[in-house]
Amino acid sequence: MAGLLTFVSARGGAAAHRDAIADALGLMRHRGPDDERVVATDDVVFGAERLVVTDPDGGRQPLSYPPSGVTAGRYLIVLDGAVHNAAELRAELVEERRAEFVTQSEAEVVLAAYHHWGPSAVSRLRGAFAFVIWDSSARRAFGARDPFGVKPLYQLQTPDGVYLASEKKALLPFVADPAAVDTARLQHYLTMQYVPEPATMHPDVRRLGAGESFVYTPGGPLANRRYGQLTFRPAPVSDEDAVVRRITDTLRESVHAHLRADVPVGAFLSSGIDSTAIVALAAERRPDLRTYTVGYDAVGPQAQFSEIDVAEQSARALGVPLDATVVTAADFMRALPRIVWHLDDPVADPALVPLFFLAERAARDVTVVLGGDGADELFGGYPIYREPLSLSTVSHLPDSMQRGLRAVSRVIPQGVKGKSFLERGTTPIEERYYGNARIFTDEEKSALLRHYEPDVRHTDVTAPVFKEAGALDDVTTMQYIDLYTWLRGDILVKADRMTMAHSLQLRTPFLDRAVFDVAATLPSELKVPPRSQETKAALRRALVGVVPEPIVHRKKLGFPVPIRPWLRGEMYDWAHGLLDTSGAGDLLDLDVVRGLLRGHRKKEADHSRKIWTVLVFCVWHAVFVTGTMTPGYFRGDDHAERYYEQETRL
Repeated sequence: MAGLLTFVSARGGAAAHRDAIADALGLMRHRGPDDERVVATDDVVFGAERLVVTDPDGGRQPLSYPPSGVTAGRYLIVLDGAVHNAAELRAELVEERRAEFVTQSEAEVVLAAYHHWGPSAVSRLRGAFAFVIWDSSARRAFGARDPFGVKPLYQLQTPDGVYLASEKKALLPFVADPAAVDTARLQHYLTMQYVPEPATMHPDVRRLGAGESFVYTPGGPLANRRYGQLTFRPAPVSDEDAVVRRITDTLRESVHAHLRADVPVGAFLSSGIDSTAIVALAAERRPDLRTYTVGYDAVGPQAQFSEIDVAEQSARALGVPLDATVVTAADFMRALPRIVWHLDDPVADPALVPLFFLAERAARDVTVVLGGDGADELFGGYPIYREPLSLSTVSHLPDSMQRGLRAVSRVIPQGVKGKSFLERGTTPIEERYYGNARIFTDEEKSALLRHYEPDVRHTDVTAPVFKEAGALDDVTTMQYIDLYTWLRGDILVKADRMTMAHSLQLRTPFLDRAVFDVAATLPSELKVPPRSQETKAALRRALVGVVPEPIVHRKKLGFPVPIRPWLRGEMYDWAHGLLDTSGAGDLLDLDVVRGLLRGHRKKEADHSRKIWTVLVFCVWHAVFVTGTMTPGYFRGDDHAERYYEQETRL
């Protein structure tokens, strides 16, 4: 895999941009510290920072294909990620097309597949990937992202041509105004705690959407299209036991496929069922699998947020070694600028901070790590998925009665029990649901933002997804919304950036096409049973006998973070300092946030998520817009080297 940066010139002369591309490529050295290579022609410049996972000797990138014949070297590729069925595709290409291979690399398989099958080849790939191919004969660039959006690909089109990169920071040197902030995206961020794809906080840079491919011919438009859509199709079940066995068998096969690597492999282990299942199934093939967890001091208010004790119990039951990392409030404050720099755009999910330290620890031992991301979206794991059941007594009433109850809710004082229930129960799901994180309301944003735009609403993001969901039941509709918004904008962004910050490849066996095909057919009652408080019911049944019994019915935690007590204590003065020095006052009324911070300290209300959302944006603004805050890196004599500054070394 690699951190990739490519330039396709609109009018030739691309080689003149080689040095600029090579310099910007160095900003992604963390994605591939093992090798750096830049190839330039008159049409393109292709650069790669390589992390060796497979074929250490033959997998250098950029890679050309075919290796011989009259069309030798016609194609050039840079690939980030992993293709888990590369061996099977290689065998098929050799047998059916007599394809020639000279390496064991996944990149050569992708190129051969494109050569013989054309753009449709991307639909045959199983894995997490983003790649760019240049066809020198057709003078055409083609690329794609995996269907779930595990691996990123950023796009920038200028009069000179098209730039594509694994991280946005590598494109900013080529942006006309890198200090420009898209205020509409800022409003979405303040609502959802992330910037929904395909947009970014920089108006000129966009992301290729998950499950999309692109074509670019020099001088023409950059054309993106969806090549594959993930669709839920719940169906009645006649044999629940057979469905449960299929879940177990399919997940086991996926985990085993994700273990393929020529380097050491480990796994993250929290206190929940998802990561524990991955570890249990992986340990069947690798009994010496190393696992890693993260938590907090066992003394003080943060102790209740730590999952280390439960993870240790699971590791002992599964017979695998476990390394635990303890993170403090001081670690959070010291590392946040560096973390935000790796993110490229602000993501206000506090869990990404412990994940950063967890990845740093794992990267000392392994190059690949397995994680449990995606299980909640596929199998119905979030507690909020039970909301349609709890609201049914109101939401199923005739429209006239709902309008009356809605009027009643308006006169109930804020904070009085029952107000929120009536409001949500009488609001259509298309209006009330926009994901797991709901940070600032429209009213709160109008007070916070200097330039509030009332026409910018969360439905701008969610309405097209609701339309695609069609006639799905409410629970499955919520899953679909999260699959196309929350998973891609929050979960997978933090997973990729926090692991790649330490040159660690994260693999997610739940986010596999075969696993999705099983999950997509489950009816809602097998995910959130109506007469139970359980979530992921079918998955839990499938994992009985696989994970330790106490974990099977344990409720979801997912590396919780004690920012609520910390913002009342250790982080209080630090938070004030960020607000005072970030330079974000032109965009936000920071006095509003100071008021939230004071009210939070007095325990008038829990404002921690709102405060954290603004603090992360303030750090992002200081790092990427004003340049008044450094991420803790500096450039050595060799542009390809990156070092942690001594005073911020972990």
